[in-house]
Amino acid sequence: MRLYLLALNPTDSVTEGFLPAAGRLGLDVTLLADPAHAGAHRELCAALPRVEVLDCDVRDFRAVIDRVGAADRPDAVFTNSDHLQVQAALAAHWFGLPGKDWTAALRAKNKAQTRRRLADTGADTVWAAELAPEQRATDLLALAPPYPCVLKPREGVAGEDVVLVADDTELLARCAEIRSRRPAAALLVEEYLPGELYTLETLGDRHGVRVVGGFHTRISPPPYFIETRLDLVPDPPPAITAAVLAQLDALGVGFGACHTEFVVQDGRPRLIEVNYRAIGDRCDLLLADVLGIPLFEQILGVHLGVDLPADPGARSGRHARLDYPCADRAGVLTGAPGHEDAVLDGGVRIDYHPLRTIGERHELHHSNRDYLGVLRTVGADRAAVHRAAEAFLTGRQWSITP
Repeated sequence: MRLYLLALNPTDSVTEGFLPAAGRLGLDVTLLADPAHAGAHRELCAALPRVEVLDCDVRDFRAVIDRVGAADRPDAVFTNSDHLQVQAALAAHWFGLPGKDWTAALRAKNKAQTRRRLADTGADTVWAAELAPEQRATDLLALAPPYPCVLKPREGVAGEDVVLVADDTELLARCAEIRSRRPAAALLVEEYLPGELYTLETLGDRHGVRVVGGFHTRISPPPYFIETRLDLVPDPPPAITAAVLAQLDALGVGFGACHTEFVVQDGRPRLIEVNYRAIGDRCDLLLADVLGIPLFEQILGVHLGVDLPADPGARSGRHARLDYPCADRAGVLTGAPGHEDAVLDGGVRIDYHPLRTIGERHELHHSNRDYLGVLRTVGADRAAVHRAAEAFLTGRQWSITP
């Protein structure tokens, strides 16, 4: 059986999650890669005998269909990229394969469409307004935005250029800043939804949607929204879960993997955004490990037409958190811990995975792009997990030279 996997830049989810899972399932994989990143994919896949990497303009669904149609018959077309869900859905539909509804994928990716659909169906109403690239930022002022409000790219990812603004002056200034970096991007201004931030991780097949788990997310102080820590919530509260699933249903979202972010206000969930893919930043790898489920195989399986098992898999009862040390300035990383993987007293395991190497220079993005590494801490005792994580973070140093 042949899987066509669409990708832009390499990610841990693909190289450590989906490709090994495809190997365990006995699949031949054709990785259709954006030409700018195909070389990096070839290096990472060099030791995988059943994976070939082909250049393709993966952002264009017509190019994807042409590339697949000229090669071996597909059994599945899949992507875990935020940017390529619509293209993969359209290609899967073209070849008569299981896949996501492309209209739901578009509603999830386009945050203005998300807000419209939720309001039109009565699922939830959040004040929001778009700013097209050709519009003047001053046009927003006539709409009387409810300050404080959030300004962000309509189709952005990783928290990039997401900022809280307090008044008209700040809104215009932030619009100018973002447009200097993204002149062709549409922007979205929306009501600020305060509250505790959570995620819900779901996986659906033709019979319906199942909850894999969730996370409680800590973010940086305003005005930015950088995810700095996630605590695993293996069994989210049923009432909150049901309400989130109802909103996803209103969007038409269900098949395959989905990562949904929401806050809880007055006992009800308010969606922040819907990422119609598996959660990233190594959280998906943690879910598969800590919950004891073949998560990546199951995600690929539904795209191959395989129903999810009646038993979702083992639940270990362990506690887990992920921490993300972040750069606080632009510059060269001159000091940082290397990879560490150890089991401490009490059975707590820590695993630190660097994301930057010594000598690399980076600008400051005020987003997840500022991560220096990922610390995973897992154990049977919640308090011991937290003590171990805090001891690691306070006992190591990350140095950046401007």
